[in-house]
Amino acid sequence: MRKILLALTLLIGLYAFAWQPAGNHIRTRWASDINPEKVWDKYPRPQMVRADWSNLNGLWQYAITPKAASKPTRFEGEILVPFAVESSLSGVGRTVGADSALWYQRTFTVPQNWKGKDVLLNFGAIDWKSDIWVNDIKVGSHTGGYTPFSLNITKALKKGDNTLTVRVWDPTDKGPQPCGKQITKPEIIWYTPVTGIWQTVWMEPVNANHIESLKILPDIDDNTLSVQALATNSPGIVTVKVLDNGRVVATGKSVNGETVTIQMPADAKLWTPESPYVYDLEVSLDNTDIVRSYAAMRKFSTGQDSNGIVRLMLNNNPIFQFGPLDQGWWPDGLYTAPTYEAMVYDIDKTKDLGFNTIRKHIKVEPALWYEYCDRNGIIVWQDMPSGDAHPEWQPNSYFNGKELVRTPESEANYRKEWKEIIDALYNFPCIGMWIPFNERWGQFKTEEIAAWTKAYDPSRVLNPASGGNFYPVGDVLDVHHYPAPRITLTDPLRATVLGEYGGIGLAVEGHLWRPDQNWGYVQYKTTGEVTDEYVNFANQLAEQAKKNFTGAIYTQTTDVEMEVNGLMTYDREMVKVDEERVRKANQEVINSVK
Repeated sequence: MRKILLALTLLIGLYAFAWQPAGNHIRTRWASDINPEKVWDKYPRPQMVRADWSNLNGLWQYAITPKAASKPTRFEGEILVPFAVESSLSGVGRTVGADSALWYQRTFTVPQNWKGKDVLLNFGAIDWKSDIWVNDIKVGSHTGGYTPFSLNITKALKKGDNTLTVRVWDPTDKGPQPCGKQITKPEIIWYTPVTGIWQTVWMEPVNANHIESLKILPDIDDNTLSVQALATNSPGIVTVKVLDNGRVVATGKSVNGETVTIQMPADAKLWTPESPYVYDLEVSLDNTDIVRSYAAMRKFSTGQDSNGIVRLMLNNNPIFQFGPLDQGWWPDGLYTAPTYEAMVYDIDKTKDLGFNTIRKHIKVEPALWYEYCDRNGIIVWQDMPSGDAHPEWQPNSYFNGKELVRTPESEANYRKEWKEIIDALYNFPCIGMWIPFNERWGQFKTEEIAAWTKAYDPSRVLNPASGGNFYPVGDVLDVHHYPAPRITLTDPLRATVLGEYGGIGLAVEGHLWRPDQNWGYVQYKTTGEVTDEYVNFANQLAEQAKKNFTGAIYTQTTDVEMEVNGLMTYDREMVKVDEERVRKANQEVINSVK
């Protein structure tokens, strides 16, 4: 018996150490909370929830092959999904590159109670080009590193074990696709590549005819809520119920794919950062396919205040939108936070510091991130991830040079992925602003892209080019100035914002990605010095805000790799400012505009 117990102990020990983080960079405290059998197990699609689902995150087999090679006959080891292969938390920590392909494989079984249902295979995000097989039957492919997609795999399934294979090719900055801050050779403000699956993989059972997507639009001026439910096959009867704390307060129906327009109660609650109220929704198709969702009554716009200054508006009232530049990178997970708790920690800390806004910079987050902002009162300025070349730049004047001409492939990728990002994020109430370009990075056909974006979603404010190059289009003129806050250009017909400023650096020993190489716009040696300068800048903001501008973004939430200008260290172990002083200063900035 003793020998058996010893053998079992050894087996358990071997299993426990089968997965370990790779590399020797700093990690967050949440890395130790990861259980490979239960990783990122929160339902991943909060705006269209079905009761039954199966999580496919966990340990998969992986191999890296030459780009042109066929499926490998042997795999090299295990990778923890959904962490990119270059990350520590993947357990691999290897670079793939443009000349290679990354392969994944795992087995799965379909729950018996799904019999008679179609099965959808869902991917939160794969960077960048993916091909998918089930039981060696090609079931689909996808390009785009930031958006979810679904495949109906019903006809490829068999009884018992099924084999799922995924091939990924990602050229990072060597290709024609949006890649954000990723670069083959990381330096200064450019970071480690992210290749492969980096959000949750999961399955769900559905009827052959089911709700495929929702489009939700509040109108506080008419006090209505519009919901369009698109079905896969026949339109059917769509019923929408609006619930307030579990009580049905409004309903509506439609057929033939028509939008359901619902008259909300006369005392409908409006969403604000101080009171972020959301209504629950129940949407059904022919009373057979039922999904749960939510919505908020709110309106983002621009308009003149009592002094004639064009302001950002929330619910037809002037508001100063103020928050950090949030890049959403992690020392151990890169694009992927170690856990849900880790991901929302950054949002909580943003609220604690007295901000009401986050600029999501050159990246798109999982749906659960936006849901948390919805429910906790954070306004989001959403960037399009950049790509391609950096043309001529005129940061302090309207552009009169020659715009970048992208290749047809690059332009097509941009347009496709920007539309998919807007579609994926459209229903989240927190998103108040779209930003298609940042600091002329890949900026092209600005007037055309701005016009298309505004026409495609007129319910949000359009910031056509954060930091330039500038054209008199869209709703916002967005100036960048480091380190001190300065407005170097204004527009009397549009809202003026300071899209980036600050960058106050503090390198904290023991919390650095590269102890030998750290960078910030300015650097100080103590928390007191950093806080003093931060408050000094905030006081300047408050005075200027009264005169000519209506929003500001401080660089940045955390250190990122070699950048040390975060309010927190990269591992989130240390807040580098006096929180109470910063909170007070931030609230004074926000309250400077009423």
